[in-house]
Amino acid sequence: MPQVYNVYCDESCHLEHDNQVTMVLGAVWCPLEKTREIATRLREIKTQHGLSPNFEIKWVKVSPAKLDFYQEIIDYFFDDDDLHFRALIIPDKTKLRHAEFNQTHEEWYYKMFFDLLKIIIVPTSSYRIYLDIKDTRSAAKIRKLHEVLIYEKYDFDREIIKKIQNIRSNEVEQAQLADLLIGTVGYVNRGKMTSSAKNMMVERMQNRSGYLLTRTTLPQEDKVNIFCWHPREAQV
Repeated sequence: MPQVYNVYCDESCHLEHDNQVTMVLGAVWCPLEKTREIATRLREIKTQHGLSPNFEIKWVKVSPAKLDFYQEIIDYFFDDDDLHFRALIIPDKTKLRHAEFNQTHEEWYYKMFFDLLKIIIVPTSSYRIYLDIKDTRSAAKIRKLHEVLIYEKYDFDREIIKKIQNIRSNEVEQAQLADLLIGTVGYVNRGKMTSSAKNMMVERMQNRSGYLLTRTTLPQEDKVNIFCWHPREAQV
């Protein structure tokens, strides 16, 4: 039987006209049989810090008062060999030229999501992919993404990508972890490092990973895998 993995995806500043320059797509993945154990441990860390087990881990909630808690979450990610993370960074959305490539921003978005997942997905394993519900179009988005992945991976029997499903991140610990890691990577790539607590989160993740989080890693890196995507140079 092939190994089955759960993949939890999230995104930051992915809309075309959101007045944000840097966009990040990211995914946390782990073996299916380890999901309950990981979720239980994350809830235990919450209670150890005086928080409700239902407290939602979120990058926007990082503050000096909760810094120890969030740093322990980062440490847990690095200490658990079953957890992996990949981020795809688009440093400057203002350089996108969709018309030149006869595509919409949405079509380009799906290409980027495929680029995010293509390193994670191997044909000898199976995957269940989960995306956070963002808006009323979330269901249509996952159908389109599944279609793209099926054709790109020749997975017409859906043996590799078993399903893609929307979830509510506040109910799923691994999705919350993805939000935190994506937030950390996005923050350092935007360069406006005005929060001392968030700066320390970046420093902790840099130290634990051995990476600056602003440059592409080797494709084989499977703990913290980063790809910085840049558009093709305009033809003169």
